[in-house]
Amino acid sequence: MKKLLVIGAGDVAGRALAGLARDFHVTVLVRSAAARERFDRAGAATILADLDDPASLAGIAADWDAVLHLAPPPEAGDRDTRTRNLLAALEGARMLPRRFVYISTSGVYGDCGGDWVDEDRPVNPGTDRARRRVDAERTLLDWGERSGVAVSVLRVPGIYAADRLPLARLERGTPVLVAEDDVYTNHIHADDLAAVCAVALAVAMAGRVYNVSDDSHLKMGDYFDLVADRNGLARPPRISRAEAVRVIPPTLLSFMSESRRLVNRRMKAELGVRLRYPTVFDGVPDRRFASVASS
Repeated sequence: MKKLLVIGAGDVAGRALAGLARDFHVTVLVRSAAARERFDRAGAATILADLDDPASLAGIAADWDAVLHLAPPPEAGDRDTRTRNLLAALEGARMLPRRFVYISTSGVYGDCGGDWVDEDRPVNPGTDRARRRVDAERTLLDWGERSGVAVSVLRVPGIYAADRLPLARLERGTPVLVAEDDVYTNHIHADDLAAVCAVALAVAMAGRVYNVSDDSHLKMGDYFDLVADRNGLARPPRISRAEAVRVIPPTLLSFMSESRRLVNRRMKAELGVRLRYPTVFDGVPDRRFASVASS
């Protein structure tokens, strides 16, 4: 059976594991004993290492058929040193992987003023966080072209699931923007993203970028209203952008300052993806009915 190395032992990796195990012997790079135990129980092999510590990565210099890279960049700087350390370690193997899929972010496009955005739009990162992602994409695509590894990039927006909803923010009453100042936001269900990862490892084209987003096209405040309504919570207060600059922390405000609507035609046409949750209206559970049924 082919061998797959998964970098990033988080929620999406856990969701993808069952599908990946049908085609691969899966090994997951983990940073902690707790993560190792979790993936061991799920039937995956593990390697305990840290992308921030190059010396710890010697164990990944093996002959992998494919790599799925889900790990985020470091928290500071404008370069993804973790991805660079990963590639340096892989170069120590006798053979390089044939396929490499990297999970990036749609934040690399920056603020698009609400425009429709496909993969041919030039990147224009507006934050250091997004600049680190651009650095990772370019490093990987250049490496793939030089080495002959089929590198593909999945640009992913906000990931959600039943257990990945902004409930704490709603309970705190954190404001959102009034409609005229609000931004378009994009989403993908974590289960759909996990499925797309498996498909990309099989059929994604070398050097190709894919927007991995559902068909929702709504503004951020409307998404928070939906989550609030379906969880029996109060809708968040609405404030102007001028007021938001005064009361919302800069990091959070940065997510409320970029507006774009992702085009996902390439994902559907080239990868053949059919989403289980085509919109957030399909994927955000309505817990009000569950409460009534249990009472």
